[in-house]
Amino acid sequence: MNACPTPQALPATVDNRAAAARAAIRSGRHTGHTAGMAPGHVQGNLMVLPQALAEDFLRFCQRNPRSCPLLAVSEPGDPALPLLGAGIDIRHDVPRYRVWRDGVLVDEPTDIAAVWRDDMVSFVIGCSFSFEHALLEAGVPLRHVAEQRNVAMYRTSVPTVPAGPFHGPMVVSMRPMSPAHAIRAVQVTSRYPAAHGAPVHIGLPAQIGIADLARPDFGDAVEIRDDELPVFWACGVTPQAVAMAARPPLCITHAPGCMLVTDLLDRDVASF
Repeated sequence: MNACPTPQALPATVDNRAAAARAAIRSGRHTGHTAGMAPGHVQGNLMVLPQALAEDFLRFCQRNPRSCPLLAVSEPGDPALPLLGAGIDIRHDVPRYRVWRDGVLVDEPTDIAAVWRDDMVSFVIGCSFSFEHALLEAGVPLRHVAEQRNVAMYRTSVPTVPAGPFHGPMVVSMRPMSPAHAIRAVQVTSRYPAAHGAPVHIGLPAQIGIADLARPDFGDAVEIRDDELPVFWACGVTPQAVAMAARPPLCITHAPGCMLVTDLLDRDVASF
């Protein structure tokens, strides 16, 4: 199975922050969101499907690259993802998972070994957490990071492009920013297409079907001050909205904000 362009190799040198983060996750010492964890390292959203549905979902990702920029696709039944990190086992290395059956969320375990099958294919999708280190380095403050909260995420009225049974609304993440910081954020995040790239919308949330910013569909609400604009990025939680709409017999995702921390460095997936 051929995925969208993926990293060709791990960086020549990798510090141990990502490995330490995965060790804490695998041991159960960390079961919460990963915002701000292992700064400078690429994080990924997760979608795991039976092989019979994998080709359709691959086409869905290819048709919706802003929401689903693919970092890696596993071989059927293989929990390893060697392009993303030494020793990764996708059954254990995400802080919290979601198990869906016929579009219904049935469990949120911290380990999926019990539901793993030998026909499962893992898709790791770029995450906006991966450009947050670059935003902070560029002087753009991030309130959810400062307050140690998960980012706020919302279902929108913007449809994705269907593929096979997969269809549904785009999900976006939101970060409040001053107008000057929003401009700088566009400049910085445009360099990270593998982490959703530039914002898809700024201000006026009702135009994309969001009625109340104080009530996110996923993650944590954050204050939006009078001199700030809500800035929205396409989000890798979109496949969860798609799972609710498409109702596959079985799929496994990450819990929103609970990502796979990879050995890749943010600069290795940046476009300059």
